[in-house]
Amino acid sequence: MTVQDPTLFQLTEEERALLPSDEDVAFYAEHGWYLSKKLFTDEETNLLESAGERFYAGHRDRTLPARPPKLAYWEPGHGAVQRHNDYIHYEDETIARILCRPLLGAVAARLAEADEIRVFQSTLIYKPPVAEEQSNVVPWHFDRHYWSTCTSERMLTAFIPFHDCGEDMGTITMVDGSHRWRETAVNDATSLHFAERDRGELDTMLEENARHNGTDVRKIPMRIPRGHVSFHHCRTYHGSGANVSDRPRRAISFHLQDGENRYRDFHRSDGTRVSYNHDALVRRTSDGTPDYSDPEFLPVLWRSR
Repeated sequence: MTVQDPTLFQLTEEERALLPSDEDVAFYAEHGWYLSKKLFTDEETNLLESAGERFYAGHRDRTLPARPPKLAYWEPGHGAVQRHNDYIHYEDETIARILCRPLLGAVAARLAEADEIRVFQSTLIYKPPVAEEQSNVVPWHFDRHYWSTCTSERMLTAFIPFHDCGEDMGTITMVDGSHRWRETAVNDATSLHFAERDRGELDTMLEENARHNGTDVRKIPMRIPRGHVSFHHCRTYHGSGANVSDRPRRAISFHLQDGENRYRDFHRSDGTRVSYNHDALVRRTSDGTPDYSDPEFLPVLWRSR
C-alpha cells in the first residue's frame, strides 16, 4: 500500500488526543522508549490476527519480486520455532491498511521530532507458547547496528502486539536510557544480526557498555495492553524472553525512518560492503544508490508539511 496523497496526512480531534504530550516526548528522549495510548481498536487488532493466520496459511496479495539473502521468512517447513516474516506490509493489503494509518506515523513523528515518517521494515512475529524453545529468546541488541547503511540517528521501532502482552508471553524488554550510551568499541561484528552472533557475547557487550557509561543495566519489561504500542529508539538495547504462557505471542515489529534518512555506503574493515535487504528491492536514485524513499516498499506514513 503506497501512501502519497497529502490529504491522507490528517488526524481527527479524537486521534490528536492520542498523540504523545510534550512530557511524553521528553520522557522518550531521556529513556529511549514510550508506551502509547490505545492507537488500534479491538476490531483492528482482530483483523491483524486473522490476516496473520491467513498469511501463515499461504495467502498473499502480492509477493516480493526478489528474495534478498538475509530475508527473514518463516515457512511451515521450519517447524514450531519463533516465526519472523519481513515485508508483511508489502505482501498483505489488510495489514498494510491498518499499519499505514496516519495516526501511527504522527505518534512516531512526535517522538522522533521529525516532519516526515516512512516505513523502513515490518516483520510479522509469532512466538509459540513453548517455554523451552530457544528461538523465542531474543538476546540484547539495538537496531541501529543493523542499519549501518542508513544516515539517520532518529529511526525508531513500534512493537505492536495483537493482544495484551506481558512478561509471561516474553514481551519486549527495554534497557532504560541505553540509547544515550557511548559504546566501548564498534567493530565489524556489531553490524551482524544478533542471530549471527553468540548470545553470551551480546550479554557481555551490554554489561561492558553499561559500565563504560557509569551506570547499571535497568531492564524494563513492556506490559502492553491490547491496542497500545511500544516505541523505542534505534539505539535502545532491547530483547525478549521465553513465552511461558499458554498462548502464542502475536505481534508486528514496525521499523520506521524519518524523512531525512538516506542510503550511505558502508564497508567493514576488510572492504566488504554492508547491505540491507532493501538494496535488492528498491529503485535507484540518480547517482545509482538504493532509494530509501521508494514509495513501493517504503511508503510515507506521516508528513506534517
